[in-house]
Amino acid sequence: MKPAHPHIPVMLPEVVGALALKPGSACMDGTLGAGGHSEAILRQTAPNGTVAACDLDPIAIAIASERLAPFGSRVKIIHDSYAEADRYLEAESLDGALLDLGVSSMQLDNAERGFSFLKEGPLDMRFNRDSAAPSAAELIANAAEDELADLIWKYGEERASRRIAAAIVREQETNPFTTTTQLADCVARAVPRAPKSGHHPATKTFQALRIAVNRELETVERALTVITRLLKPGGRFVILTFHSLEDRIVKDFFRRESSGCLCPPRQMICSCGHAATLKRVKLSSLSAAAGEIAENVRSRSAKIRVAEKLNGGAK
Repeated sequence: MKPAHPHIPVMLPEVVGALALKPGSACMDGTLGAGGHSEAILRQTAPNGTVAACDLDPIAIAIASERLAPFGSRVKIIHDSYAEADRYLEAESLDGALLDLGVSSMQLDNAERGFSFLKEGPLDMRFNRDSAAPSAAELIANAAEDELADLIWKYGEERASRRIAAAIVREQETNPFTTTTQLADCVARAVPRAPKSGHHPATKTFQALRIAVNRELETVERALTVITRLLKPGGRFVILTFHSLEDRIVKDFFRRESSGCLCPPRQMICSCGHAATLKRVKLSSLSAAAGEIAENVRSRSAKIRVAEKLNGGAK
């Protein structure tokens, strides 16, 4: 199955430059998608560099497998979460690791996946539809109003979360949610906004539900520690984030792991025993260039963060 539109890897030159890989390097692409970043990494590390690429989405795996087939055994594709990478890879085996935390264009553009509020489709939102995890429709059907409001506020940073949750629960009682447009219309009626705002009223609610359904933030938190252990000393960890919640997690982790003692400032003798495992790598820019944003609007919210594994870091 091929995507309806060409997939454009976000900040590709910046990612390749930040990884700083050499011929023969071993790298992990934790979010394979359509394989654009992996293909560039394989070209950069030719003739014998390798990529271990993870993805939960069987459709993405099928598309990327076809794209990367010419690279043969240099590619290892793993149908699992990047947070489980230590089940497949050895500690200190990687020269670089990449996480692109954005939802891919393939998923957004495929109405059947249920991610888009602009297209009619089943209210699903699971990255892996074969999993036993509840869909967005099931989450809504089983959530109390306060629970739903807290979720929309926490994961969507939506100020009108309580009004939206109340509207969803009212409609659910008489007309259970099954489609994306049904939910989008309900949210729009609850919090109508002027067209000049530039965002659909349901944008933050859909983000919140997607994050909750896929347990995205918990996955990122676990993966940061797991993948750091997989890096060799000197290996680079490159992460693309797309909203403030995940970016804050990454930024705080890099800051903490690039620090020595974590004891309170007024404590004169260290008792935490913490040692730095990473050093942050400063970049000339954290965001996509204007030219890329003009060609690919989904890159406008992207930020790139980079850290390098220290000698004697976590194993």
